[in-house]
Amino acid sequence: MTSASEPDGRRQGASAVADVLKALIREVPDFPEPGIQFKDLTPVLADRHGLAVITAAMAEIAEGADLVAGIDARGFLLGGAVAHRLGIGVLAVRKGGKLPPPVHSETYTLEYGTATLEIPADGIDLAGRRVVIIDDVLATGGTLAAARSLLAASGAEVPAAAVVLELPGLGGREKVAPLQVTSLQTV
Repeated sequence: MTSASEPDGRRQGASAVADVLKALIREVPDFPEPGIQFKDLTPVLADRHGLAVITAAMAEIAEGADLVAGIDARGFLLGGAVAHRLGIGVLAVRKGGKLPPPVHSETYTLEYGTATLEIPADGIDLAGRRVVIIDDVLATGGTLAAARSLLAASGAEVPAAAVVLELPGLGGREKVAPLQVTSLQTV
């Protein structure tokens, strides 16, 4: 990420975005299991300035999209804010079983089992639309890869994705290649 816009339209550099994230992310040791240093984005989202800064940065990445797809659940918050800023709609990419039928679904493997993502099969025509995916964290890449596959199978063009945090040691970027993924901070 090279720059972001302040809520009043002024530009700020990637280092300023990183400074805001560093100041607001809460680190929780040994969660959800021993040895994991969990990065909690809740304080960032609850902070007016923090939310504005990451929304502006992600909106810059999504510029030119016809629709933003936010992945369940924090991606909903971020995706809605980004879509509002860009004056476009947001599509909620839901966990399996949360939407009424009919749905398009994509099941993918996790280190501890499988998970499913879904989008509505009726009421939203994705064919030919440029959809940018928004999520909170890129870790192993399974969720982002499944969302991209689901959207592409529905006829959408998925030129890019934006995440707040990337955990590079887990191979997520490689799993979603060649999708262009921009992370606001790598930890």
